[in-house]
Amino acid sequence: MKLLYRYIFLIILIGGVSFAQVIPNNYDLTSKKSLAKTNDENPTGNGVTDIVVIGDTIWVGTGNGLSVSFDNGNNWKSFTGTSAFGTEDISAIGYDNGVIWVATAHKETINNESVDVGTGLKYTIDNGNIWTSIPQPIDNDNDVTIVYGSNTLNTLPVTVPQQNVTFDIAFTPGTVWITSWAGGLRKSSNYGVTWERVVLPPDNLNEIKPADTLNFCLAVESGNFCSQGNLNHVAFSVIVPNDSTLFVGTANGINRSTDGGVSWKKVNHQNQNNPISGNFVPALGFNNVNNTIWAATWVADQSGEFYGVSLSNDLGENWTVFLNGERTHNFGFKGTDVIAVSDNGAFRSNNLGSTWITPSFIQDTNSKLTLTTNVFYSAGSNNNDIWLGSSEGLAKFTEKGGMWSGNWKLFIASQPLLNSDESYAFPNPFIPSIERLKIKYSTGGKSVPVTIRIFDFGMNYIATVIQNVTRGNPIHNVDSSGIIDYWDGKDANGNIVPNGVYFYRIDAGGSIQYGKFIVLK
Repeated sequence: MKLLYRYIFLIILIGGVSFAQVIPNNYDLTSKKSLAKTNDENPTGNGVTDIVVIGDTIWVGTGNGLSVSFDNGNNWKSFTGTSAFGTEDISAIGYDNGVIWVATAHKETINNESVDVGTGLKYTIDNGNIWTSIPQPIDNDNDVTIVYGSNTLNTLPVTVPQQNVTFDIAFTPGTVWITSWAGGLRKSSNYGVTWERVVLPPDNLNEIKPADTLNFCLAVESGNFCSQGNLNHVAFSVIVPNDSTLFVGTANGINRSTDGGVSWKKVNHQNQNNPISGNFVPALGFNNVNNTIWAATWVADQSGEFYGVSLSNDLGENWTVFLNGERTHNFGFKGTDVIAVSDNGAFRSNNLGSTWITPSFIQDTNSKLTLTTNVFYSAGSNNNDIWLGSSEGLAKFTEKGGMWSGNWKLFIASQPLLNSDESYAFPNPFIPSIERLKIKYSTGGKSVPVTIRIFDFGMNYIATVIQNVTRGNPIHNVDSSGIIDYWDGKDANGNIVPNGVYFYRIDAGGSIQYGKFIVLK
């Protein structure tokens, strides 16, 4: 699954059981207006939900839209604001034989509640020059049954795009597969003109095949047509190890099909001798170099489950668990190495999980900008380059020597400063638990002492960001149009400040600049 993000947890009642649903934190918490002005040196947003690397072509999905680089990150093209994408967020990217597929979403307020809405898929066969748009797949009101083998099963139709967001995309020859939360697992064999719901085992069965006599309801929650919902029909992740084999991660485990998605066998924490750590599976990864299956296995609703990374060397028959307690969001691969990105770093292993190493310090070799977050959502690689998507931006690592030994380049989206008297803070609103506030300003090319302080709405002193620190030339935390310094959201006593409006004051070589931002926890 291609979900990088730090997830905001929404407690959803499905069939009477609560579990944590994953939604990208950057869906509506970062100012699209400011980031829409991003130049072509960076992708269009900083919360990098997905990365697809195809040679020197890098596709990046963020909470502020889609970007692509055709020259290994030297230049970027943004699709934000175009007729195809508007201001939609990117929830998934998939690649298949020259065709790029992208899923979009946004939030809407319904009855005073924020609801996540899938807004469909788009695909391009010419690297983004022309996009074909497809509405979010939904059912008709009369889609109350589905034929599976000799069985006619009742179904609860999913007739709206609310809570129907596509989180992952995969491909078998001639067919695209998507996992869409309440929309479940679906497939299309005609480029999205029509979609077919795919039947997975209910919670009380470990496997199904068309020859079985079955009596259950295809439903994520109880309703008029179904007395009980199934967590296993809530789908999040999908991978295709070969043309006939699929793995689908749900809120009740991992489902495997070896006949092209017809018959299914479910594995979870309760039904195996060597099980996965938890039944909620937001991400799956397949390394075709050594034929290993990797799963982000989170706690669902049963006792004994725990967070971790689960590995199978035998296509899902047995699992080994690593990184106990870690909430992993996605996987990337470099040769036989696996990179598991999580809330606490980008964990990398070159020995099938026996040991893991994270980069100790990520700083742009040239600009000296630093990545101050440990929250990573996505990863990819090409030759000696590793790409990491975080809550604060995109990082490119060019390896030279041993593991995590080499050069870093950071891509942090921000609007350019129009003159040396301009400054601003982003993201705005700012969430201290997810990332640090970035304060961008200019010294007019001069090397001067700089002090930055934070004040509350009543102009009471809160904290000092930097004090009499030289900024300007030579390079210090510089992007193409200004200098960036960071605040962690804590007051002078080390406590995270409460929600509210705050101000910063920049004293730089005799000049004073003020700016305003909002803290939202």
